[in-house]
Amino acid sequence: MKAKRIIALSLLAAGLSAALAVQARTLIQNKGSDTLVNVAQAWAEAYPEVNPEVAVAVSGGGSGTGIAAMINGTVDIANASRKMEEKEIKEAEANGQHPVEHLVGFDALAVFINNKNPITSLSIEQLRDIYGRDPKYTKWSDLGVKVPGCGSDQIVVASRQNNSGTYAYFKETVLGEKGKYRTGTLDMHGSKEVVDLVEKTACAIGYSGLAYATDHVKKVCIATQTGSPCIEPNVVTASDHSYPIARPLFMYTNGEPQGEIKKYLDWILSDAGQCILLKKGYAPVRDLKCE
Repeated sequence: MKAKRIIALSLLAAGLSAALAVQARTLIQNKGSDTLVNVAQAWAEAYPEVNPEVAVAVSGGGSGTGIAAMINGTVDIANASRKMEEKEIKEAEANGQHPVEHLVGFDALAVFINNKNPITSLSIEQLRDIYGRDPKYTKWSDLGVKVPGCGSDQIVVASRQNNSGTYAYFKETVLGEKGKYRTGTLDMHGSKEVVDLVEKTACAIGYSGLAYATDHVKKVCIATQTGSPCIEPNVVTASDHSYPIARPLFMYTNGEPQGEIKKYLDWILSDAGQCILLKKGYAPVRDLKCE
């Protein structure tokens, strides 16, 4: 009986020690951009090999969700595929938060169509006439093509929800500062959902971060003007900004990062962190060689 008590006490002590060890770890809360969530998760999974005393909890929900958490002071790092707006910065400062922007990579915002679609290139103007208010193109035949499997000929327009940085950046770059999306778009929760819809729907077109590209959808070559040479979306054209819908990717902290948060961001910007970003299909902030 005494031996059983000793064993039980030993197990209890071991459990308490393990619990205290978990509590002793520094937890960094990281939330935001759906575009960045895959690489943010990869960074979080790799970082314990660098510092086992730090855990990083990653969640998505969109750039707007991460920025709102930064404004409310409930997150250590907010991921965003767009810049914070001036009104958001003012709101944060009024709430005692002081957002500092950190450039962590670049992305090509790719336009996807179904593999059956014969189109290979589109211009920014044509995209505007598909996605914009009072669209000029509502059928694929308006663009001079017949899409196998698309009996209705209607262009099924996939977009993102309005809390998405991808939604905001596409609107700004393609539709213009005062442009508005057409009504009737299918507003998807995440980039993967956009790609899945386009894969399964012959009539569809959609946009998302390049890292979500698969062999089951076609990436459209994009021209700045109708009739001009088009540029393929890839890591190189995102890095040199020659692709018309290339964009920077950000992390925001409350003030200049200190302590473990600074060490984590420094590691993300190191060769090790940037090589993880590159392997996930994003463009690094500088030229580097990865194994």
